[in-house]
Amino acid sequence: MDRRKFIRSTGAATVATAALAAPAIAQSMPELKWRMTSSFPKALDTIYGGGETVARYIREATDGKFQIQVFAAGEIVPGLEAANAVGSGSVEMCHTCSYYYWGKDPTFALGTAVPFGLNSRQQNAWMYYGGAIDLMNEFYATHNLVGFPAGNTGAQMGGWFRNEIKSVADLQGLKFRMGGFGGKVFSKLGVVPQQIAGGEIYQALEKGTIDAAEWVGPYDDEKLGFYKVAPNYYYPGWWEGGAYLHTMINKAKWEELPPVYQSLVKTACQAVTADVQAKYDYVNPQALKRLAAAGTKFHPFPADVMEASFKAANETYADITASNAAFKKIYDSMVAYRADAFLWEQFTDYTFDAFMMGQQRKKAL
Repeated sequence: MDRRKFIRSTGAATVATAALAAPAIAQSMPELKWRMTSSFPKALDTIYGGGETVARYIREATDGKFQIQVFAAGEIVPGLEAANAVGSGSVEMCHTCSYYYWGKDPTFALGTAVPFGLNSRQQNAWMYYGGAIDLMNEFYATHNLVGFPAGNTGAQMGGWFRNEIKSVADLQGLKFRMGGFGGKVFSKLGVVPQQIAGGEIYQALEKGTIDAAEWVGPYDDEKLGFYKVAPNYYYPGWWEGGAYLHTMINKAKWEELPPVYQSLVKTACQAVTADVQAKYDYVNPQALKRLAAAGTKFHPFPADVMEASFKAANETYADITASNAAFKKIYDSMVAYRADAFLWEQFTDYTFDAFMMGQQRKKAL
């Protein structure tokens, strides 16, 4: 075969194919400009940054044809109203936490995290392979929403307290800023939960409007300055063993998107789920050490608080599942997987982590 003739002919065919394909590709990628309202202030570069990263990935993948402008909490919509604005159609999409809207229906909480639920790896397994994304979207559709996980904090800390918590008795009447469904459970122990947007927590804590506050973990909490007004830092945040952030999209707008854009949104959100937790896992250890140097006192929640909270959580779930079919359907799916997941991790992560933590305490690492 004449090699030069072959190259010329195949090259011409490639150019012709590209010329034919280009119009079809262009037609499938219309120019769109959407707005995304965040539930978080710009100062929190991890979680606010998750929304920006979703927008950037989509912009880059479409060569700028699908552009999403991100607005911080309060710029166009209050932080805790983000999903409501999307459902009503006033904004195309948002970056938020599903459990912020549990007051409308506790089923929303299952999209982010619930007390004594799943850790972040288990959340990912359940969502992506256990059918939970589809289950949640079946529910979200009743609120004109489509949602996808877009970030995970990992297990969170239990919050900042002015005074030490030595037993369940110390929780009586405690005004505690606590996001999501966890407050409903903690209230059974005498806590008075307060749902306050992230950018407003410090002032409430400083003025004494609240007695304690939880947010995420060392890196974000340091930025918000809680250690300056409440020295006691408790762990773990048993109500958020692996808390998801979410990208939520108006259902009608989602259905208008070409399939290629829908696929890109899903892919970008899944990538950001991994990215956000990777960043937290990297920045939290150094923040923890800085907080310790600043005089923070670290405490595990007392055993009686943990046991009482676990009991209160199960009582709450029994009450809700008895009357809320949507919640029950998704909760039952999570519980079935949870039993297997913690069984598996006893053989793997738990034993490995426990050994390595022992080495860390012996200063062998």
